[in-house]
Amino acid sequence: MSAQLIDGKAAAARVLAEVAAEVAVLKARGIEPALAVVLVGDDPASHVYVRNKVLRANEVGIRSLEYRLGANTSAEAVLEVVAGLNADASVNGILVQLPLPAHIDETRVLQAIDPAKDVDGFHSENVGGLSQGRPVLTPCTPAGCMRLLRDTLGDLSGKHAVVVGRSNIVGKPMAALLLAANCSVSVLHSRSVKPEKLCGQADIVVAAVGRPLLIGADWIKPGAVVIDVGINRIEENGRSRLVGDVDFDAVLPVASAITPVPGGVGPMTIAMLMHNTLLAARQQHGLTAQE
Repeated sequence: MSAQLIDGKAAAARVLAEVAAEVAVLKARGIEPALAVVLVGDDPASHVYVRNKVLRANEVGIRSLEYRLGANTSAEAVLEVVAGLNADASVNGILVQLPLPAHIDETRVLQAIDPAKDVDGFHSENVGGLSQGRPVLTPCTPAGCMRLLRDTLGDLSGKHAVVVGRSNIVGKPMAALLLAANCSVSVLHSRSVKPEKLCGQADIVVAAVGRPLLIGADWIKPGAVVIDVGINRIEENGRSRLVGDVDFDAVLPVASAITPVPGGVGPMTIAMLMHNTLLAARQQHGLTAQE
């Protein structure tokens, strides 16, 4: 018996449709949600990500602004752009595309973003609020994972969830969101002893460690739901291909549901960015937040 494939593209399309409908309602009230994206440098992957974010924003009716700065731009110049966007009431969301050039302190820049406009959810005020269970802007990839889990399982209360990886972008906020959903949560990392045994007790496994094909069938309890955040490029037989942190072919017969790579978590990240921009716009205009 093979696991259900969790279709991230279809789920993202549903989220985007929901956002587009709500954006249309806001526009009818004279409110036009706007997202500003700041890109510093010439990283090819970053240019692709920004292009895709702008495309999705346009599709759902969110006004997008792009600020493209050269690789040699000073930190002060980047902070000046951020300050201007903070002060602009017509801008609801600010995203500074990472990574930044090595000479710029990422933390300093991210901390300069108004937390109410921090649609990536990386400002310490939003990170702290998430750990306290307050309604804040939440990192997009973990938020997307939660949507996939709820679409697949419904109520998550009482489930044992294991998060493999403890990054600030995925692992830690993922654990906080699962706790908020009343899961029992374990976080595994490079110093964990017998991680495969601990992971094998989980009803839900979220893999976000950046090690290709790390998690095999012996890590997974029969019937577990597996969310694979990893995206790694490997060479096989002279050809390059993308794989996750989970050995998909090995785990497919064991799990009850699993995300593929690509086509699983990836599409959800940009969809949840649009959701966060909508949420920020609603909050800044004193409107009740809607899912």
